[in-house]
Amino acid sequence: MMRDQYRGGSYRPLSDRDVERIHEASEKILADVGFEISFPPIMDCLEQHGARVDRQSKRVYLPRKLVTRFLKQAPEEFVYYGLEEGREITVGRGRVHFGTGGKALYVQDVNNRRRPALLEDIVRFGRLADQLDHVDFFIIPVQPHDVNIHAQDITEFYAALCATGKPVMGGVFSKKGLHDTIEMAALLAGGLKPLQDKPFVGFITSIASPLALEDDRAELLWEIARHGLPLVVSTAPIAGATAPVTLAGTLAQQNAEALMGIVLSQVVNPGAPVFYSAVPCTMDMRYGSFLMGSIESGLMNAAIAQMAHFYRVPCYITVGVTDSKTPDAQAAYESATTSMLAALAGGDFIHQAFGFLDGSLTISYGQFMIDHDIVGSCLRTLKGIEVSPETLALDVIARVGPRGNFLAEQHTIEHMRDERYVPRVSHCLDYQNWLDTGGTSSGERAESIAAQMTDEPAAPYVSDAMKEKIFARFPVLRDAECHETNGKGEQHD
Repeated sequence: MMRDQYRGGSYRPLSDRDVERIHEASEKILADVGFEISFPPIMDCLEQHGARVDRQSKRVYLPRKLVTRFLKQAPEEFVYYGLEEGREITVGRGRVHFGTGGKALYVQDVNNRRRPALLEDIVRFGRLADQLDHVDFFIIPVQPHDVNIHAQDITEFYAALCATGKPVMGGVFSKKGLHDTIEMAALLAGGLKPLQDKPFVGFITSIASPLALEDDRAELLWEIARHGLPLVVSTAPIAGATAPVTLAGTLAQQNAEALMGIVLSQVVNPGAPVFYSAVPCTMDMRYGSFLMGSIESGLMNAAIAQMAHFYRVPCYITVGVTDSKTPDAQAAYESATTSMLAALAGGDFIHQAFGFLDGSLTISYGQFMIDHDIVGSCLRTLKGIEVSPETLALDVIARVGPRGNFLAEQHTIEHMRDERYVPRVSHCLDYQNWLDTGGTSSGERAESIAAQMTDEPAAPYVSDAMKEKIFARFPVLRDAECHETNGKGEQHD
């Protein structure tokens, strides 16, 4: 069953004039500064459509009319399906969806012990995401250290698809890995055309800030767009390092980079589903470290949602990540403030919102559960306050009268579950009852809940017969199927 639809857009950090000025600045960057691209098919294609291409400097310049033309071809919304019926989401037009992100190198436990991420973590985080109401899509969240590097892409996607029936997305490292993954997904879908009609996998490639597209990333962009599957062309400018230190300057450059990603996808395949994609962050000039949990990063992501709405293209933005090294107060307030800003701004596809610590280098099962409570609060905020004769309850107030109570009223019974958001992790008992039930911290409680949920048997999203069909085509996946741990980085006997 699809969950309730939540819409944002009430928070607008930019005025209408600000949006226009950023748009005009980005058009000027694309037309006059240009983009470094050396992948011949893209250079040829852009030149044929009116771009100015300097092959000696490997720089491409996009006239304004070309940008406008291809922006209009990008879909304003599209449906992103899951392997399980009813898990699809419609992205675009300010519908707010939260999901995971990637790729963390490490996994951290409640005792702050950090270990390398493993393939089994994809499965366990997938099971967790599959069961949690506020996780709408599953981006492969870790970079496993125990995977055959020559089959990394298909192995990761296979593990994710076995673990969740929700839409799956991830980065890919090679053209072969991409093609293998698409072929595997087509087997699951019953053919390439059914997969394209109802895509349940999508892919991420990237632009190198400032203003460059490397050949291997360009080739992946070309292939993903050609297949017509959901595409993210991620841009990750760092204010003060790979972009101007001012937020407006970073937004102008980031906007130019995001527009280039959209234009390229539509040049290859008009109408291909693509996100206006952004992962902006700031830099701490005192230490030379980049910050993903800063309030300025939250502001920029909210502004990016506003820019995407201006262009009428779904946005992929990044919030919920903390720079704290452990699930503590800093982790909570950085995740909460940036997530709330993105939700109120109407972020369509908000990724990395669950579990990430240390600027997304580390992921925690406990923090994943805490972030789920935070996202639930954000969605409850979007739901707002319903004012109607039923909710005003004048007849109930009159019936109860002065000095009465509402506990036994039918009105209370009918509305007590839908009026208040009930988080999973929060302690709501009085002090003595909290002590009597163990006196655990929120972090310990979150870890315990996550452990219980990830130990639940996985839903059979991929049948045994289909697995054998996949193994026959990709024998390397049979080894991945047998590779299980106890969730602590230790092999089962």
